Amino acid sequence: MPAPINTFKAALARDAQLIGLWLGLANAYTAEIAALSGFDWLLIDGEHAPNDLRTIMEQLAVMQGYPVAAVVRPPTGDRVLIKQYLDIGVQSFLVPMVESAAQAQEIVRSVCYPPRGVRGVGASLGRASRFNAIGDYQATADAQICVLVQVESRAGIAELDGILAVDGVDGVFIGPADLAADMGFAGDLGAAEVQAVVVDALGRINAAGKASGILSMDPELLRGYRAMGVNFIAVGTDVGALTGGLRALRAQHL
Repeated sequence: MPAPINTFKAALARDAQLIGLWLGLANAYTAEIAALSGFDWLLIDGEHAPNDLRTIMEQLAVMQGYPVAAVVRPPTGDRVLIKQYLDIGVQSFLVPMVESAAQAQEIVRSVCYPPRGVRGVGASLGRASRFNAIGDYQATADAQICVLVQVESRAGIAELDGILAVDGVDGVFIGPADLAADMGFAGDLGAAEVQAVVVDALGRINAAGKASGILSMDPELLRGYRAMGVNFIAVGTDVGALTGGLRALRAQHL
């Protein structure tokens, strides 16, 4: 029996357009509610949310019974951390702050078994191999891992073509908030100067045959991204949905 098919990776390879939601509440209960909400993919955030290995594993477990893909963002592209994420069953990664082809190559090496990569052999102890019930997991796992990298700085944009040329990188996500800040427009993601760079980068990603991605809560910007064929688009966060809903409810009863 082979490793589970990564339907998210397969959909991106078909040039599908998938709508997602950011999960920052670090809670399996709310992750399951999100999994029932019709999104194509959910991003479990380990960079800016208080997630650790166990909370990520719990969210993966509850999402497994629903037709939604789980993508996990580690706080860094650290090889040891990625190894642990792989062993608990993460198949799709969004790695932040990538600024060079060498950095992207190291991430690809980290998710692959030797001889292609350097992933440690030991998944028989964990969820990834269904606790060794998947007999040929090691032989089939690499093909089902989806590597998405975040380019979110001027340095990363300058190296984008090199990053796109890295074999094993399935897609590139443009991080508009950090990019805007790095360009001197902190908090102004819609600034014309920022959007010119964002749109150009997304177009270059698509032209290179890689999956393109972005997060935005601006309806006008989202319409533009969808029209240009951006593949994986996050349209909000669980934190934003909860706070917005609660504040709106309270406002009805002032």
